[in-house]
Amino acid sequence: MSKTTFATHPFLLGFDELERLVERTARTGNDGYPPYNIEQTGPSGFRITLAVAGFREADLAITLEDRQLVIRGRSQDDAERTYLHRGIAARQFQRAFVLAEGVDVQAATMEHGLLHIDLQRSEPENVVQTIRIETGGSSAS
Repeated sequence: MSKTTFATHPFLLGFDELERLVERTARTGNDGYPPYNIEQTGPSGFRITLAVAGFREADLAITLEDRQLVIRGRSQDDAERTYLHRGIAARQFQRAFVLAEGVDVQAATMEHGLLHIDLQRSEPENVVQTIRIETGGSSAS
C-alpha cells in the first residue's frame, strides 16, 4: 500500500511546489548561530530579530530570492589584536527563512547588536468566479 504525502493528496491540486518548499527549508541546516526570535507585530506583521553582536551593517547582507530570505554575516578578523582569551567568535554565518507567498520584507534595521527584519503579509483578494458550462454536442474540425 502506498502512502499519500501531503502534496500528492487528490484534493490538493497544484501544490507540488509545497513538497519542494519543505525539502528546501529542511536543507537550510542552520547550526543555531546566530540565535533569533520571530515575533508577531500585528494581525499581519512579523519581525525576525537576529543577535548579531560584533557585526557592523557593512558585514551583513540580506537577500530575497525565490521567496527565500537569506541573511549572511562576515565579520572582519582583527589580526592586530593579541587575545589572552577569545570567547567571542568572529565567524561567518548564513541564516535562511522561506517566506510564504504574499509576505514581503518591509524594512531591516540594526539596533544594539540586534538585526530586525520586518515582514508584512498582504491579505489576498477573495475572488469568486463563475465557470460557464459548455455543451459538448458538436465536434471541432
